[in-house]
Amino acid sequence: MQKPTLGVPGLEVSAIGLGCMSMTGGYSGHPDRQQMISLLHAAVDRGVTFFDTAEIYGPHANEELVGEGLAPFHDQVVIATKFAADIDPAERKPRGRMLTPDELPRVVEGSLQRLSVEAIDLYYQHRVNPDVPIEEFAGAVKTLIEAGKVKHFGMSEAAASTIRRAHAVQPVTAIQSEYSLWWRRPEEEVLSACEELGIGFVPFSPLGKGFLTGTVSASTTFEAGNDIRSTIPRFTAEALKHNTAMVDLVKSVAASKGVTPAQVALAWLLAQKPWIVPIPGTTKLHRLEENIAAADVTLSGDELSQLTDASSKIEVQGGRYPEALEAQTNL
Repeated sequence: MQKPTLGVPGLEVSAIGLGCMSMTGGYSGHPDRQQMISLLHAAVDRGVTFFDTAEIYGPHANEELVGEGLAPFHDQVVIATKFAADIDPAERKPRGRMLTPDELPRVVEGSLQRLSVEAIDLYYQHRVNPDVPIEEFAGAVKTLIEAGKVKHFGMSEAAASTIRRAHAVQPVTAIQSEYSLWWRRPEEEVLSACEELGIGFVPFSPLGKGFLTGTVSASTTFEAGNDIRSTIPRFTAEALKHNTAMVDLVKSVAASKGVTPAQVALAWLLAQKPWIVPIPGTTKLHRLEENIAAADVTLSGDELSQLTDASSKIEVQGGRYPEALEAQTNL
């Protein structure tokens, strides 16, 4: 697998990474821990070097899993994690507020311990705290970098103007935001800012939380409390029925090429810019292998235009988040 570079100075990663959130729950119950550790090993064996987690996943359980699973491979992999919410370490529950910059030295120590590393390769601010100037967070991460606790600074779901302000204090290596054929808001301003500033871009949910794989239909149900899609407006039965036009488009191109819809969706992202590195998540080995193989799928100019133009004209029904969560993005 090719190894593109995120940011300047560069952070070399595999062309397709692995989002680890679902390995401790979120979509369909709680996967077996040892099976997930085996999956992490399988990913490394197949050339994946870029792994994504966060303190809030679990909370803490996902970092612990990733730390244990990747312990034998620290010299081969890049591990990204994130901070944002204040989490009670004993109860492992959010306290209902966002962290402040002066708390980062304490919080980073927890992530370092759970990940079993001496320095975090890429440390994202998971969501912007609107009550604190972004320059203060960038300065706090800069101090962590100078102390050798963090190697690279990242931001998630931030607006282009906020990215520019943070980058002026501490160079940002990567921006992580949702981006796929059915969520293209980063194209409005964020991608151009990344290109101008030399920042890599890491799409999460590049398969539309499973929708673009073609395995979700209007009859699919999502278990409340165990599957986050049960709370997402665009995954209601009515919205899914309306939104099938999007997945039908991807299926059509996939069938003509003899590949899967997921591979087409990922190949479309990879074709946008050389510094875009998607991180599809999975708990299944065959899906991992399918996603990795997307790096070898080349879409023609006509196929890219067909996908891009048609997806621009398809009106997706339903928000990608409930309103309260969407309000925390693009700040």
